[in-house]
Amino acid sequence: MPKLLRPARSFGCGLLWLLLVFAGAAAGRPAFSVAAAAQPSALGDPFAGVVEQTLDNGMRVLLLREPRAPLVTHQVWYRVGSRFETVGRTGLSHLTEHLMFKGTEKYGPKVFSRLVQKAGGNDNAFTSRDYTAYFQTGPASELRRWMEMEADRMRGLKVTEEAFATEQKVVLEERRLRTEDDPVSFLVEEVYAAAYKAHPYQWPIIGWYEDIRSLTLADFQAYYQTYYQPNNATLVVVGDIDLEATLKDVREVYGALPRGPEPPRPTAREPRQFGERRVRVEREAQLPYVVMVHHVPNWQHPDCFALELLARALSQGKSSRLYQKLIYTDRLALEAGADYDLDTADPSLFMLYGQPLPGKTAAQIEAALVGEIKRLQTEEVGERELAKVKNQATAAYYQAMDSLFFRGMLLGRLETVARWTLAREFVPKLQAVTGADLKRVAGHYLVPANRTVGVLVPLKTDKPRREGFRPGHEIQ
Repeated sequence: MPKLLRPARSFGCGLLWLLLVFAGAAAGRPAFSVAAAAQPSALGDPFAGVVEQTLDNGMRVLLLREPRAPLVTHQVWYRVGSRFETVGRTGLSHLTEHLMFKGTEKYGPKVFSRLVQKAGGNDNAFTSRDYTAYFQTGPASELRRWMEMEADRMRGLKVTEEAFATEQKVVLEERRLRTEDDPVSFLVEEVYAAAYKAHPYQWPIIGWYEDIRSLTLADFQAYYQTYYQPNNATLVVVGDIDLEATLKDVREVYGALPRGPEPPRPTAREPRQFGERRVRVEREAQLPYVVMVHHVPNWQHPDCFALELLARALSQGKSSRLYQKLIYTDRLALEAGADYDLDTADPSLFMLYGQPLPGKTAAQIEAALVGEIKRLQTEEVGERELAKVKNQATAAYYQAMDSLFFRGMLLGRLETVARWTLAREFVPKLQAVTGADLKRVAGHYLVPANRTVGVLVPLKTDKPRREGFRPGHEIQ
C-alpha cells in the first residue's frame, strides 16, 4: 500500500510523516443513494459508503459518513506538485503552499489558522511530487465555515511583495536545514537527479536552492492562477456528516467558484535505463552511506503489489531480511532498509539503503544489499515469511482506517494520482501475491542495468552527526 501504511523506517529529510483512496453521469453528477451510503461500511471495506460527485465547475467531491464521533476532516487536494514545475522554476509548488497561509481580503494573515484552532481543530498543508493538499480536522460543527475559508483562498489569495520575500527566505532556510546541511538527504537528491534524466521526479520537492532564490512574485502569481482552480481540485470530507446537507453546502460554497482553464499536464516519460549509474558525494559527515534505487512501476501495474511485499520482506521490523542479516547477524550496518512508493502518478523507484558501523565500509554495505537482492532472485520466499508480510500490510491497512484523517488522506491522495477505488483493491490483490511473484519481480526490476547507486564519502568534520534521510515524498 502507500507508504503511509508503513511506519517511517530509519530514513527522512524532514518529509511529512503524518501519513500516513468516479465515473460521472451525463449531467456531471453520478446517481447515488444517500440512504444506502449512510449504512455502516461493508465488512472489510471501510470505503463502502463513499459518495462521489463532480460539480458543474469540474471540482471532484468525495464524501464518507463516519458517525462514531462528532468530528470531521475536510481536505482540498490540488493536482499540482513538483512534477508540474519546469527547469529553472523548481520549488514553486512548495513555496505556493507556504504562501496560501498569507491571507485574503476576508481572512487576513494568520486569521485562517487561528479560527480553526479557536474552534478546537487543527490545520496544515503538505506538498509532494504529484499534489498539494490542505486540511482541517476537528468539530463537525465547523465544516461549513472551513469550506468557506478554503474556497475563499482557492481564488482570492492576496500576497504582497514583502510577504513573498519573507516566505521565500523561510523556504531557503528550510532547504538549508533539511538538505544542504544534511549529507544523507543531499546524497538522496543527487541519486534521484541521476536516476531520472527526462522526468521531473529528478528534482526535489522543495526545489533547487538557486531556483528558489530566483523565483519572483510574478512567477508565483502565474502558478497560483494556473493550478488553483476548482476543476483542478478534489474535496474530501470524512466524518460525522449528513450527506444531503453536506452536498448542499458543497454546491453552494465550492460550486459558486467559476471553472478555470484546464491546467497543463506533465507529459515527460522516463526512458528505459541501459546500464548502472553511479553517484559519489563527498561531504562532511561521520560515516558513509549507500543508496541504491531501481526504476519500478506504480499503481497502474499489477507488479506493484509484489514490489510492496518485497519492501516489507526486506525492511519491515526486526524480523526483516536486512535487519537480520546486515544489523543483527553480520553486525555490518548501523541502519539498513528498503522503501517503495507505489502511489505515485508516474513510475517511481524501489530503494535500498544502508549505513555501515564504524570500521565497516560502504563497499561492504553495497555488496550486502546486492547479496540480499540475489537471494530474492534465486530463492522463492517461503510461505511463512510471505504470510507474515501480508499480515503486516493488511493489519496496517485496517488499523489506519480508525483515523478519519487517514481515511480522508487515502481517498484524496489516490483520487489525485489515479482513482480512489484503488484503496478497495489493495488487500485482495496483496493477498493474491505468491512467492513466485516476488522472485519474478526481483529478477525483472532489481537488476544492475536498471540501478543507480549513490555513495556518501565522508570528509572529516567536528560537526555533530545529523539524523539521516527517511524515505518519503511529502514536505510541509
